[in-house]
Amino acid sequence: MELWIPLGLIALALIYFIGIYNGLVRARNQTRNGWSQIDVQLKRRHDLIPNLVETAKGYMKHESETLEKVVAARSKALQAKGPAQAGMAEAALGSALTGFLGLVESYPDLKANKNFLALQEELSSTENRIGFARQAYNDAATKYNNRREVFPANLMSGSFESADMFEIEDASERAVPKVGF
Repeated sequence: MELWIPLGLIALALIYFIGIYNGLVRARNQTRNGWSQIDVQLKRRHDLIPNLVETAKGYMKHESETLEKVVAARSKALQAKGPAQAGMAEAALGSALTGFLGLVESYPDLKANKNFLALQEELSSTENRIGFARQAYNDAATKYNNRREVFPANLMSGSFESADMFEIEDASERAVPKVGF
């Protein structure tokens, strides 16, 4: 009878640590899923950009440098691996797109082109989806990192690498945009 109590305590401790381990695995997988959702939206964005640039080329013959910057930034973004690299590459791509879309304002014929307007709307929708996916990813990454760092999970989380957050690297992106009338 006295043997059952220590065996029961060992079994409870084992079940407890199995629960912690499984919780870490679930949280890590949620984080990976969150990154995959961002990746899907980034691919969609990357697929839209060449169409947008091609549509604009005919109108913006004198702005080839701007178009080349967008294409180069897209290429770097496609090669980025993981949230940290992707964050920097996507910030550069966003900056290049902002410059490109700012120039579009100088071309009324381009702004009136139905294909361009449809692509621009699709890009805007995609940017919103990317924002929501980043938020969901950061929530999952925070939950996962918290879970792996608290006691007693930190005793067994050595094989679980921390998740990178998708953060704004360029301080100018934090600035509030100025709206003038």
